[in-house]
Amino acid sequence: QVQLVESGGGLVQPGDSLRLSCAASGRILTDAGMGWFRQAPGREREFVATINSSGRTTYYVDSVKGRFTISRDNAKNTLYLQMNSLKPDDTALYYCAMFRGLGLGDNVSQYDYWGRGTQVTVSS
Repeated sequence: QVQLVESGGGLVQPGDSLRLSCAASGRILTDAGMGWFRQAPGREREFVATINSSGRTTYYVDSVKGRFTISRDNAKNTLYLQMNSLKPDDTALYYCAMFRGLGLGDNVSQYDYWGRGTQVTVSS
């Protein structure tokens, strides 16, 4: 089993930055894609960003392109999401997820393991 634990969320003002982290433990998958999703109250969980197993390839939802950066440190078994120029619409519970595979994943159904989420609230 793989355990994923997110951290780094909080309450910030519009325009501020946050860096989310996701620590993986357990039976770490050597060839595993990872991603960030988010879910706001009353809405479905939506894709935010994904990164392949090597960290060389990334993909983002249009609404965060140019503001968010996904990265990973495989030596530390940690996934990151740097979020800049935050907007109130970015307010949500942010989830880290992992799937077996070498490619990218932008769909909830592709993922095998999920964290419990970290809350990000953007408000003035």
